[in-house]
Amino acid sequence: MRFRLCLYKDMAIKKGIKVIAENRKAFHDYFIEEKYEAGIVLSGTEVKSLRAGKINLKDSYCTIKDGEIFLVGVNISPYDHGNRFNLDPMRSRKLLMHKNEIIKLYSTIKQDGLTLVPTKCYFKDSKVKIEVGLARGKKNYDKRDSIAEKQAKRDIDRALKNQNKYV
Repeated sequence: MRFRLCLYKDMAIKKGIKVIAENRKAFHDYFIEEKYEAGIVLSGTEVKSLRAGKINLKDSYCTIKDGEIFLVGVNISPYDHGNRFNLDPMRSRKLLMHKNEIIKLYSTIKQDGLTLVPTKCYFKDSKVKIEVGLARGKKNYDKRDSIAEKQAKRDIDRALKNQNKYV
């Protein structure tokens, strides 16, 4: 029995997840109730730009039109070494999800007044994925409460750390 030598050893697919960008402002402005994973339609130079980490998810959202879901307001900077193949950095991009997931999201958005916000962009097994959160908006007093909780937790952790130093 003979084994064939693989000629494409250098082109191995990297396994795992590498986070490109997170939308921390979304967690400050919204209560994220559910999270979904979606693929994204990109051109070649956009993928190269993403590998360099040039993406901004701030102030972006998702819309559903004609049974398709689109990502609006995401800025993927043009690739430095690209030429005429660079596209508009602020164009809307199509997301890839199953039809039944899109229908479910559309019905919950229309009934409950929620919105879809991208929370994270990452590489998963050499494919670009977007994590989309089903979000409910926070009021100003909710934001103040969450900041106060974080500050109290930080103070408690600091006190416990100092207490353990002298034991």
